[in-house]
Amino acid sequence: MRIFALAAVLSLTPATAFAISECSVTGSPSVFGVDMTAYFAVKSGETCNFPMRIPGAMHRSGVARKPAHGKLSQVNVTTFRYTAASNYKGTDTFAIYGEGKGPYGSGKSVMTVNATIE
Repeated sequence: MRIFALAAVLSLTPATAFAISECSVTGSPSVFGVDMTAYFAVKSGETCNFPMRIPGAMHRSGVARKPAHGKLSQVNVTTFRYTAASNYKGTDTFAIYGEGKGPYGSGKSVMTVNATIE
């Protein structure tokens, strides 16, 4: 009976209670058709969402290079989720891309992302 009660409570909990925080990113967003670099820090074993913000409309995106010390997955066309490997401290690098059209350009942009894992 306790398992059912716990399941009922969890099903009533708002999704935002389990929301994953956004990575605190430095680096400037660019325009479609121009490559860019971004930086963020995350604690070992933790997860954060990494948005790719380029002014305009993103039509397609994906992973261009996987990380060596973490897991990267795509949440939707503009957001990726990074999980740092547990018990690892150091750096990790991955690359994502976005294709679209904006007010200042169009085409494919590759973003190289440098993570510091604390």
